Amino acid sequence: MITIALPKGRLMEETINLFNSKGLNIEIPKNTRKLFFYDNDNKYRFLIVRAQDVATYVEHNAADLGIAGLDVLKEHKNDVFELMDLNIGYCKMVVAGNDKNCFGKKNGGVRVATKFVNIAKDYFLSKDINAEVIKLYGSIELAPILGIADCIVDIVSTGRTLKENGLAVIEEIFESTAMLIANKTSFYTNNTDIKKLLETVG
Repeated sequence: MITIALPKGRLMEETINLFNSKGLNIEIPKNTRKLFFYDNDNKYRFLIVRAQDVATYVEHNAADLGIAGLDVLKEHKNDVFELMDLNIGYCKMVVAGNDKNCFGKKNGGVRVATKFVNIAKDYFLSKDINAEVIKLYGSIELAPILGIADCIVDIVSTGRTLKENGLAVIEEIFESTAMLIANKTSFYTNNTDIKKLLETVG
């Protein structure tokens, strides 16, 4: 039996809907406290975990496969195989702020608030801009408003939250969608079953 780690929330629902549209037989669990469940044909076991933890479960072989956003994979740099872009969970990683000229401050450095610390550091390093990265866990949009940071690096879908808080996208870093990932050992030991799933979903 193949174990697949799913991220809690909307992306889990999108994944199950996608799998069902390809012929799998899965019911979205009604009990939100349940941490794992099975498809109706007992071919797959699904683990329900935080989006940020999916790739870690896969890397450490607690799950054979997982569904993780490209943003999470780029941030945590887990040692896993990226098998397939599922083309769901679309969003963008952006630099945003209330000052379009925040990059003009690069001689003195830029203060950046984000929960994506590694992505922010890598991005500003690639731009040859000295960035002080401030890690926040929520309400990132407040940082430029309150003067904690010059700009933010965050994931956006519609951009509505930015707009409602007087912020705008300054630069797009990359587009992110959900990826089907695999544990490197499981990919070889369970190759036949994994390939069947890839053929079904693909």
